[in-house]
Amino acid sequence: MITKAAGAVAILLGLAAAGPAAGQSIELKIDGPTRVGKYEKVEFVLQGGGPFSNPFDPAEADAVLEIRTPSGKTVLLPAFWHQPYERQAAGGGRKEEWLYPASPAHFRARYAPAETGTHSCKARLKGRESGTVTFEAAASAHKGYVRVSKKDPRFFELDDGTPFFPIGHNTAFLGGTQFLGLSKAEEVFRKMSENGANYARIWTCCEDWALAIEARKSAWGRSWSWKPPFVPVPGAGTAIKVAGQPLAVQPSHPVALRPSTKYEFSGLVKSEGDAALVIDAGGPVGEPARGTDWTEFRRPFTSRPDQKWLGNLSLRAAGAGEVLVRRLSLREAAGGPELLWEADPDRPRRGVFNLLDSAMLDIVVQAAEKNGIRLQFCFITRDLYMKDLEKEDQPAYRQAVEDARRLLRYVVARWGYSTSVASWEYFNEMNPGLPTGTAYGEWAKYFDEIDPWRHLRSTSAWGPAPKDYAHPALSFADLHWYLRPAWGELSRDAAGAALERAKFLLGKTSGKPALLGEFGLADDKWGLSPHMKADRELVHFHNALWASAHSGLAGTALFWWWDTLDPMNAYPHYRPLADYLAGIPFTTAGLNAFTAEGTAKKSRVAGLKGKSSACLWIQNPQATWWKMVMEKTMPGETAGESVEIEGLEPGSYQVQWWNTYEGKVAKKESLTVSGGRLKLSVPPFSRDIACKVTK
Repeated sequence: MITKAAGAVAILLGLAAAGPAAGQSIELKIDGPTRVGKYEKVEFVLQGGGPFSNPFDPAEADAVLEIRTPSGKTVLLPAFWHQPYERQAAGGGRKEEWLYPASPAHFRARYAPAETGTHSCKARLKGRESGTVTFEAAASAHKGYVRVSKKDPRFFELDDGTPFFPIGHNTAFLGGTQFLGLSKAEEVFRKMSENGANYARIWTCCEDWALAIEARKSAWGRSWSWKPPFVPVPGAGTAIKVAGQPLAVQPSHPVALRPSTKYEFSGLVKSEGDAALVIDAGGPVGEPARGTDWTEFRRPFTSRPDQKWLGNLSLRAAGAGEVLVRRLSLREAAGGPELLWEADPDRPRRGVFNLLDSAMLDIVVQAAEKNGIRLQFCFITRDLYMKDLEKEDQPAYRQAVEDARRLLRYVVARWGYSTSVASWEYFNEMNPGLPTGTAYGEWAKYFDEIDPWRHLRSTSAWGPAPKDYAHPALSFADLHWYLRPAWGELSRDAAGAALERAKFLLGKTSGKPALLGEFGLADDKWGLSPHMKADRELVHFHNALWASAHSGLAGTALFWWWDTLDPMNAYPHYRPLADYLAGIPFTTAGLNAFTAEGTAKKSRVAGLKGKSSACLWIQNPQATWWKMVMEKTMPGETAGESVEIEGLEPGSYQVQWWNTYEGKVAKKESLTVSGGRLKLSVPPFSRDIACKVTK
């Protein structure tokens, strides 16, 4: 029996809503090279085993690969339902990329081997098993996935033991109506990489304003003004009511078409009196459709030779009365995937995934891989789940946990292979007062079962969340904080704020890594501060980056305003810091954060020190963004400053003084430590200067 929800899924995907074909075999093939490097992707195509009413439901379509590694281990890897798309530049000044279904949907799997040698693979689906295929994994230059360091769990490292210190910012909203379209995202990742940045936080949970794997994307309204023209139909779901003024059909994704191609609108119509349905796509499409009971209609049309988009589409009632419409559909006349999937009012909001958004995310992840960017992957649409996670003892809580497991499985199957996925972030800014700890614990156990690469897991809240920071199933702590006027003097000092918030966060983490996952200049309503663009040199950005890098956090503060940072060309600020941080032994030196003041001019000193090394950043107290931008007071030269570092082992040390804007060593010297104390005479500087001390 096909449920209403499963039937809706079958309709929107263009699948046969029927039971499985008995005895249908399955076939497994490798799509691409059969010899790859260690940690590089090998991709599989799985054909057969259908049809499916809901291929996203593992209870119906539990597609799994069984991979036998050279060492004899067996890896069970979930497969995912995949719709291939063809990509072209939009043209005509449009930001949307033209993505169009290229071939029938099917199951795929992606794997990145952690061992070298011959791997054998077979697939299982609905009680059937494929033949065996093999691939070879060779040594490569890849360093593996991001881990919590085994040597010092306050920091990150890669599989080969190389320390990994995140440097970057948020690139959260991706989509045709956003600053970051696909091509722009590729450009931004390239600019970040060229300037030494290695980390970006992305959202795949944006409801209908940007990329979202699981969310209601509807042609009948938006999340911020949801008043759809829906009426219930007993026993048949929901219908669209058309009466009075023309009803615009406005999917959040513009509908792509192939030029000079035959298409067909179809559906069911029920009209009262002499009313009839008119489909208007830049002009009426065929004759009006009517029926006193539910009546099927089909209205063919052919796209123009230059037409790549459906454009304006509306429904209207001709004649007196109203019209009800169900199963409104647009497909190629020859058949194929549903193109107007956002028109289905019965489309489930949870447990069904947006294939077009997923194809876009494939492109984003590939761009990250190409440019060496690691992604903090925020993937659960909060408002689909938050209300149901209010009480642990309610069925809604259990259902939310179970529904999210389906999404966890999908993201692992589709993007888990990538070394560019640094972590799975469950929610952006969840209510910190909810009892989400149980869900995080259960999801972690499920990830342990299905994620062979054991990615890091995290979450964020809209306020301080000490219970999350200390939760054993969350790999690192994440705090969001903005320089808002409500914070008084702290909002005027980006470095001071970064250091203060880092100290707060590190005091709550029980020794795990911690990040400032969102940071930046904001107004008291959380919007972009009017002062940010006035800070043309991005003094606040520079100061927060350098301060956070010396605060004991596991990475730099991740700024939010990517659509302002890009036009202001913030990227060159990353290179000096990246070059300076290269070679600092974060995971092996036992580094601890310290702050001090210069002994002469009272400069701010923020640093990290171990027994045989140290690094520190020294700032002129007049070099804050507020003093320089708002008060227009330029800092003068600071000379005669000195700093003492205590606790170093006796011996000879090399000292490098760094120009923080040029990323160059301005001075080198050799000094001796005796009595556990090193006194540094700071070279003259105006805004700030950095120092690396190595035994």
